[in-house]
Amino acid sequence: MRVSEAEGQTAVGRPETTPGNAEDGSSTPTARRAVLSGALGSALEWFDFSVYGALSATVFPQLFFPGMAPGAALLASFATFGVGLVARPLGGLVFGMLGDRFGRRNVLMVTLLLMGAASVLIGALPTYAAVGIVAPAALVILRFLQGFALGGELTGSQLMVMEHSPSRRRGIAGALMSVGSPISQVLATVTLTALAAWLSEEQFVSWGWRVPFLMSVALIAVGYYIRHRVEETPAFLAQEEQTTQPTRGLLREHWRTVALLVLAWAAPGALYYITVTFATSYLTGQLGFDKSSTFGMMVVANSVSVAASLLGGWTSDRIGRKRVLFSGLALLLAFLIPFFLILDTRNWWLAAFAITGALCGVQFMTGCQGAFYAEALPTPVRYTGSALGLTGGNMVFAAPAPFLATWLMQISDNGTLLVTAYGLLTILVSGVAIKLLPNRTGRSLAD
Repeated sequence: MRVSEAEGQTAVGRPETTPGNAEDGSSTPTARRAVLSGALGSALEWFDFSVYGALSATVFPQLFFPGMAPGAALLASFATFGVGLVARPLGGLVFGMLGDRFGRRNVLMVTLLLMGAASVLIGALPTYAAVGIVAPAALVILRFLQGFALGGELTGSQLMVMEHSPSRRRGIAGALMSVGSPISQVLATVTLTALAAWLSEEQFVSWGWRVPFLMSVALIAVGYYIRHRVEETPAFLAQEEQTTQPTRGLLREHWRTVALLVLAWAAPGALYYITVTFATSYLTGQLGFDKSSTFGMMVVANSVSVAASLLGGWTSDRIGRKRVLFSGLALLLAFLIPFFLILDTRNWWLAAFAITGALCGVQFMTGCQGAFYAEALPTPVRYTGSALGLTGGNMVFAAPAPFLATWLMQISDNGTLLVTAYGLLTILVSGVAIKLLPNRTGRSLAD
């Protein structure tokens, strides 16, 4: 069933109900289990992604690329980080087609196990000193598998929550699930900070960095148990018999929407990795901050941004998704322009304030992203289309961001101005794309 661009637009505050959900807007036990399952799956996968991002900016250059000059080794390390983001669209496409054809629940069991297995293997991976070129090659492969799994998991878990939740609470339900990302960032950063503080530099480089990856075993077990108890979504079950060639319908009828969804995520995708991953490298490599104090900044920033994500989802249920997204872009703009000037003061509190403000802008948008993307497409192509939109935006804009920022810093004495200009460009791209997308806050997801 094709849904036109005009269909599904309902007045904010008078959303349609979704079959299988409580019509009074209250949350059902199934919806609560879906939120918990999505949050745990998101936490597991973002925990590993966060650890990898921090380590790619600190110890991975010397462990896996020791024969290169420091600047080249850092670029190579950030390139392996980007591989995971590049793999996401492929994972989103493959798992999206499977999820649209065979159900969200079954696919999410696979993505959880695949992501966990890749993370544990990274934790057990020999370094370049032990096995030579095999080490960075294996790191790239495992990083690809991480991104491949996350490409299917990220949107699939969002849809599981969205399609189980009452329409009047869809934004806050998505936000509750999305806080798995900043919470896992905090857990990852606290873990690395504690290891860096308790271990000597030699011990941390030798084996301490492996601990967070190996911890994934426990998270996999808990996440699998909870996810196994979540039922398939009513929206998918209602459309199951009609779904024959979802990808063909997506490309023929909804390509414009998917393209705009890719562009809409330019700013939050790119600026997240500039203000976290690249900023970690900039603070430790250029400004002289030690690893412990830098990781401490990230703990503060991600902790505060949890509230921003919840506020974004809650607010979007009341004033609409697009207004929240534009507000997030305005907050990003306000902090991006003076961002590097503030960091260059070398004042810990001011630097933490700048990073926190930028992350709050990203997470305010993330709070309503799941609902906004789910409402943009009909059920038969929702998984594939929204996965391509989100992962495509991350591939085009987020994946190259740390690498591009590092390269711009190396080719110019005004590198921070060039990085800022790139960030401003992504804000412009996102703003235009969001403007062109229709506002469908509260539309039924049973279409």
